[in-house]
Amino acid sequence: MIYLKLFITFFEIGIFGFGGGYAMISLIQGQVVTTHEWMTMQEFTNVVAVSQMTPGPVGINSATYCGYTAVHNAGYNGFMAVLGSATATFALVLPSLILMILISKMFMKYMNTPAVQSIFIGLRPAVVGLIAAAALLLMNQENFSTPDDPWTFYISIAIFISTFVGIRLIKVNPIKMIAMAAFAGLLLLY
Repeated sequence: MIYLKLFITFFEIGIFGFGGGYAMISLIQGQVVTTHEWMTMQEFTNVVAVSQMTPGPVGINSATYCGYTAVHNAGYNGFMAVLGSATATFALVLPSLILMILISKMFMKYMNTPAVQSIFIGLRPAVVGLIAAAALLLMNQENFSTPDDPWTFYISIAIFISTFVGIRLIKVNPIKMIAMAAFAGLLLLY
């Protein structure tokens, strides 16, 4: 039964997940943490972190990890959890695959028409909103601590601000910033 729920849930996310993986994060979080309670917010934060670190699209990596965790948390092990990963990943990709097959020829023919251009203009703000929602969802107690623990809280805020300034204003390579932020996080452990 969980496989059918996983398939339907991630198929719906795949249908409405315009804007790529980062735009899907808030949709995935709403379904797997809030609606179905397949995992905790702490586990979902780990999903996002691992999904960003592993090669491949963030949305697909998140679906893979969420499928595995959901089935594992339901009491299944090994192969059954891997099957959950495959189910969630396939369900997330399937709507895009179907749509690309159906509209690839039509899109090339009608891509420069005013109606199609208007649709894309309307989708841009929605994509920005979904990405912003994903960023706000990750600004939680698990990632930043709370002011009750001022050391961790203010250091987390400082790392966030310095990373933003480094990438956006100083134009430091994002890979270098990730490595520096990871190093700063390791220093906090000691």
